[in-house]
Amino acid sequence: MKEFVGYRCSLCKTEYLPSQVTYTCPKDGGNLDVVLDYDVIRHHYQIEDITSRSDPSLWRYLPLLPVEDPGGEGTPLRAAGWTPLYTPPALVKSLGVEHLWIKDEGRNPTASFKDRASSVVVARARQIGAEVVVTASTGNAGAALAGMSAAIGQKAVIFAPKSAPPAKVAQLLVYGAQVILVDGNYDSAFDLTIEAAQEFGWYCRNTGYNPFTAEGKKTAALEIWEQVIRPLADPTRKVNVFVSVGDGNIISGIHKGFKDLQELGWLPVMPRLFGIQSEGSAAIANAYFAGTETITPVVATTMADSISVDLPRDGVRAVRAATQTGGAYVTVKDEDILKAIAELGKVGIFAEPAGATSYAGLRKALNEGLVGKNEPVVVINTGSGLKDTRAAMQSVAPAPIIEPTMAALKKHLKQ
Repeated sequence: MKEFVGYRCSLCKTEYLPSQVTYTCPKDGGNLDVVLDYDVIRHHYQIEDITSRSDPSLWRYLPLLPVEDPGGEGTPLRAAGWTPLYTPPALVKSLGVEHLWIKDEGRNPTASFKDRASSVVVARARQIGAEVVVTASTGNAGAALAGMSAAIGQKAVIFAPKSAPPAKVAQLLVYGAQVILVDGNYDSAFDLTIEAAQEFGWYCRNTGYNPFTAEGKKTAALEIWEQVIRPLADPTRKVNVFVSVGDGNIISGIHKGFKDLQELGWLPVMPRLFGIQSEGSAAIANAYFAGTETITPVVATTMADSISVDLPRDGVRAVRAATQTGGAYVTVKDEDILKAIAELGKVGIFAEPAGATSYAGLRKALNEGLVGKNEPVVVINTGSGLKDTRAAMQSVAPAPIIEPTMAALKKHLKQ
């Protein structure tokens, strides 16, 4: 991979060759940014070489990724990414906006955004000959790793909190991964995963720890560039991207994707990135509001399990994603997240709590004037509502139960 030249620490800026490090900076533990040789990419590829590709997956962007082609044709590994965009007229009218797109990551093979990172990590694992890939997860990242690993016969071990939604645990088990439920929260599972990787020589996928996770997640930015920004009548208009934030790796990955495009000279104007957190898990938003990059742990209490994190592992880059793009952080109440699930559902989009959080954040941002109603907006639904049906049922009124008679039906309809 002559385009992949090494890593750069996001904190101290020390640079490393690909063979020198694997996860985080040895000096200060900072997250590592993958460094690409943009001159080589520009020399070999033009925009049209990417946009003319017929591959409807994230692998259309292989020239901009630091991995080799993993193979796996005809499997779910090759189906991750290139998710659809919706512009529901009812939401456009309700919000009073002119340009709205909902990018539905629930359409990925394992039904969440995390398939992007897991696909690229699995490709890297195959490239370096890793026997086992391990991760900590509240469900989605683990399901994505389990599913992508199963697609090509890669061994996977998943540590998840015992409180993870049953639907997500079911995915882990059905995909054939070795699943270990931890009597603790996500953060304790995360720490145990790192210890196990060091002890047994497993390749660790952990979010905000393995630099290749952000490289997978940046493919959403590449798609937004190709699907939304380039087709605009004026591609220099600023686009606002709303995404829910837990560990911080999705928003930092999206930021990395847009930065790569700017380095190549392919993106005229950097989009504004808005990170949305639940008030019950807002460590990164707290740092943003305080004007600092110091992330202070919280005791997460949100019902949106996918973004429920005490200590975000990619917090610094997540803060920068907003500050460096002119975006912002917005916090929302859990009850607003439930309302957002119901509102998205009424236009045919079934979002899990973390996925609906970004939409709840857009509503609040519009009300507070953080975004103009004439500005283009992309909202990312990070996962399917089938991931957490318990939360979905909290967002709607229960279905009535009646006797199986016409009289009972008429009585109910009259009420």
